[in-house]
Amino acid sequence: MKYQTRKKAIILLADGTIFHGKAIGDKDGSATGEICFNTGMTGYQEIFTDPSYFGQLMVTTNVHIGNYGTAKEDNESDKAKIAGLICKNFNYTYSRPAADASLETFLEESGIFGISDVDTRALVTYIREKGAMNAIISTDVDNIEGLKKELEKVPDMNGLELASKVSTKEPYYFGSENATYRVAALDIGIKKNILRNLADRDVYVKVYPYNATYEEMKEWNPDGYFLSNGPGDPQPLKDAISLTKSILEKDHPLFGICLGHQVIAIANGIKTYKMHHGHRGINHPVLNLKTGKGEITSQNHGFSVDKAETEAHPDVEITHMCINDDTIGGIAMKNKNCFSVQYHPEASPGPHDASYLFDEFLDRIKGAKV
Repeated sequence: MKYQTRKKAIILLADGTIFHGKAIGDKDGSATGEICFNTGMTGYQEIFTDPSYFGQLMVTTNVHIGNYGTAKEDNESDKAKIAGLICKNFNYTYSRPAADASLETFLEESGIFGISDVDTRALVTYIREKGAMNAIISTDVDNIEGLKKELEKVPDMNGLELASKVSTKEPYYFGSENATYRVAALDIGIKKNILRNLADRDVYVKVYPYNATYEEMKEWNPDGYFLSNGPGDPQPLKDAISLTKSILEKDHPLFGICLGHQVIAIANGIKTYKMHHGHRGINHPVLNLKTGKGEITSQNHGFSVDKAETEAHPDVEITHMCINDDTIGGIAMKNKNCFSVQYHPEASPGPHDASYLFDEFLDRIKGAKV
């Protein structure tokens, strides 16, 4: 084992509950955020670099983390975005030939503190029963009162705007400039594999910051618009909501994923709410109400669109339902060229059952150009 003697560490939850572990590596450290868990058995690098997890302490339910190292091509953003890592067994060495670094090195380069040797089964069970809450992980195990004071300073995820923390500062392009179609994408936490899926379908993408206006995006003369995934509460995203209303008013083709899906709902006067502990994993079943087929999907969200208000809306229909808890998985507007899903059709990690949604977006773009 690389570190024979490692520092003791604890997880202190907002309700005062404590779980014990050991620091990853040989450094002292602390990290705060909302604690959540992901049930995926693989894809930890993609999860850690997903901007949607910004501000969250990630508990991995797979018992072994780090066993296949990391590779730069697997990043979903420029670096790890999680606030901190909590796991059972952390592997300091790796056996994957394609890897270019260990997970320990990867986390160090991103400035991420983590703890291992945690009873993650007990911790995840507790979160499922009590709900997501703020927490602090730390090697300062003898200073509980001090840690409690630090934890009190951490803002609640409900009402918290985080998209501005992960969005690009300046517009940039992705794909071939000779592509047939153009899509203007709003970056409120976008993943690289979303851009890859669009580029693979003969689309040239211009990615805009979280506060871009309709006038700025329209100036590029795109064939369609896209609202990305991202972290935090959708309610404070006033600029994105205003932008969405303008796109809908002009009836341009519009596709939203995850946080973008929630923004579309709010733009239609439908409220969102914070879930008990959210959906985070790569095997969530979804029912496509149009085809009657089930899909296994990758999901990552702590907020959801209100079902009753959606059902009552005259211009919005529910297209997909999450089978585990009967929450909304997707919507479409009856009178506009707009649709969205709560889950991640681009996967990375996860199955590709829902990748057809990118084809549907392209079909909508083609139909609008006729």
